[in-house]
Amino acid sequence: MQRLFPWSLLCVCLIGLSGLVSVHAHDQPKKAGATEPGFQSIFNGKDLTGWEGNLELWKVRDGMIVGDSPGIRQNEFLATKKQYGDFELRLEFKLHGGSGNSGVQFRTRRVPESSEVEGYQADIGENYWGCLYDEHRRRKVLAEAGPELKDVLKKDDWNEYVIRAQGDHIVLKINGVTTVDYHEKDPQIARSGIIAVQVHSGPPLRVDFRKLRIRELNKNN
Repeated sequence: MQRLFPWSLLCVCLIGLSGLVSVHAHDQPKKAGATEPGFQSIFNGKDLTGWEGNLELWKVRDGMIVGDSPGIRQNEFLATKKQYGDFELRLEFKLHGGSGNSGVQFRTRRVPESSEVEGYQADIGENYWGCLYDEHRRRKVLAEAGPELKDVLKKDDWNEYVIRAQGDHIVLKINGVTTVDYHEKDPQIARSGIIAVQVHSGPPLRVDFRKLRIRELNKNN
């Protein structure tokens, strides 16, 4: 028994150490896309490399894109320099106080000599949460979110948006709930364009975005 005791103690120590390493590994934050095959970050968390817009309104703070409006007369957008066609975009957003309006543009283009853009918008804001809006083009809601969204929406906290566009088919999800499943009937509507985030005109508001990552799609996925 005396010869076995040290080995038993060693086994106990090793098991304890293994558990400790496992806990610490679990606590480490994961990089966006680290466990999502095919996804690439479109925001580096440090600066606005790859983006363009009014830098008086758009800042980077604590790994977030922050739209901080003192109150503006026209909509403003921070946009990617790259264009995307078929893709799945995942991101998190927070509309402070749940007041004001924002959104995520996709398959969009800049309107010349204007701060405006035109294209699809995954909407954010009271009466428009989770809707698909056609910004500055047809200027109307193309598809409304269902009542089940209210059960998962956190108006003054972080929410996850998933935007999937493939061919004529667009699907929007907030916190895992499908809010829009839409098929575009007009073949003249653009199937590619920039991605942009919005600060809406009107009273002061702040909206934050983080963990923006994208997977470009092909016919097989």
